Amino acid sequence: MRESVFETLVGLAVLAVAGFFLWFAMVNGNNDSGGDSDVLIGVRLSAASGVEPGTDVKMAGVKIGTVRDIEIDFDRTEALVTMVVDDRILPIGDGTSARVQGDGLLGGSYIGLEPAEGFGEIEMCATSDQLFGDTGCSELLYGQGSVDLLTLFASFASGSGDSSGDSE
Repeated sequence: MRESVFETLVGLAVLAVAGFFLWFAMVNGNNDSGGDSDVLIGVRLSAASGVEPGTDVKMAGVKIGTVRDIEIDFDRTEALVTMVVDDRILPIGDGTSARVQGDGLLGGSYIGLEPAEGFGEIEMCATSDQLFGDTGCSELLYGQGSVDLLTLFASFASGSGDSSGDSE
């Protein structure tokens, strides 16, 4: 009888610890809620596989935000990616690019921002403007989508990347 009481108490302690960790994760998880120190920026990508809401946005390897939303522009067949980033990156040069990158061979994907000067700065949207609208506000001009590794490896295996220049 004594063993079953002890096992019950240990089980309750394990449940209490698991409940505490669940509560802690819910309270402290996803702090990128779009507060006063965050801004929305967008980018158009030809391929957004591996990117979903919650995907990290990094600059120089440091997380500066997350992906908020992904939609598709059926007219241009592009993915419209909306990101919430720290406003300390402002102003953003209009030469800045966004690229879908991988965290190693088996890791997930993230969007890497690469700042670059251009001819000016990207204008942030006013309250009456819409991201991906006619004004082009808050939109990065250069984006590189994800690369499908299976297609890349298949092109090398088939020899389509051969540049030996055999002429007959």
